[in-house]
Parts: sequence; structure tokens; C-alpha cells
Amino acid sequence: MSVQWGVVVPVKRLALAKSRLASYGDVHRQELALAFAADVVLAAALVAQVLVVTDDRLAAEVLGGLGARVVPDNPDAGLNPALEHGVDLLRADTPQLAVATLSADLPSLLAPDLSAVLGRVPLHGRGFVADLAGTGTTLLAAGPDVALNSAYGPSSRQRHLDSGAVELTAPESVRRDVDTPEDLEHAVALGVGPHTQAVLEGIW
Repeated sequence: MSVQWGVVVPVKRLALAKSRLASYGDVHRQELALAFAADVVLAAALVAQVLVVTDDRLAAEVLGGLGARVVPDNPDAGLNPALEHGVDLLRADTPQLAVATLSADLPSLLAPDLSAVLGRVPLHGRGFVADLAGTGTTLLAAGPDVALNSAYGPSSRQRHLDSGAVELTAPESVRRDVDTPEDLEHAVALGVGPHTQAVLEGIW
């Protein structure tokens, strides 16, 4: 069975995003947050339909320009309701769609790595990828006709395990979320996408 994928990428208001990168200055912090999201959308768009949930006007403009469908966070009730809202919108158009949520701070994400991970998701179940810290989640996916049941937040890896989702093996490009300058240095060592690289050229 050929599986079609839709991917939801939640993007915070840039004014509130990536507070632990404040040492780069407020302007660069926001530029980096947007660049990370742009590189995620760029990689994901090669393998899936991409829907961005955001209330940030600039992010909506830039990410829409990269081919993503952009919708406001109408629930405005936190991350998990935003993700479920995005999934509902995708499946309203394509009921048999397999769906995944992807963190917006994976600047090293590669399309072939994402495609390989999605290929490991149980057809009639759910799978997730833990972040490199081993406590969070960078990707959660559900096969066609399977509810996403997102449980993001502190210790989400354990909560997704407890909910019956299968932990998937994945390359570091899918696991390297960036919250701190040290995370960013590691992402750069792995290789970052063009939007992140362009911002970094103005910082380093």
C-alpha cells in the first residue's frame, strides 16, 4: 500500500521563540527561529504535504512562500491542540492521509532521513522519534485512519511510549532539535540547511 503523508509543523510567535538563544541578540534569535522552521519546511516538502500552524505573520509569509499551507492557531490552547487542529485540517481534505508532526527547530533535517523514518511508522499504528536528550519528541506519526494522540510537553518521550507509540530509530538530523548555543554548534557540525546557514553567516 502506497502511503501519502501530511506533516504538521507548529511555529511559535517569533517574539517568544528560542529564548535560550538570547545570547545572540534578540534580532538574531528571531531570525534563527524562523530559519530553523524554513529549513524544516524545505526538507519536509520534498516528501510530504506540509501544513504550518502559526500566528506569526512573518513566519506565515516566509513559510507559505516555501510551499507550505499555513493556518492560524485557531484553538490557541497550547501545542497539542494546535497539532491536532492541523491534523484535522489535513485529513478533512484527504481522509486516508498518514500524518506526522515535526518540530520546527531541526535545522539539520534531511529529506531522505525524514522519508526513511516515515517509512518505519507502523501502517496501523503510531511511531515517534526521541530528541537527542532522550526525554523529548521531535516527530510523532500515525498511519492512515489512526489518531495522532499527541502528548508533547515535558518527558514526552515517556508519555508517547506509554500511549502505545513505537519508538523509531532515526539519524541525528531528525533528532537534533536546537534550544541552546551548544545544540546549534552540534547542528552546524552535522550540517544545516540554507536558511540557517545564511543567518549564521551574519552572526559568526
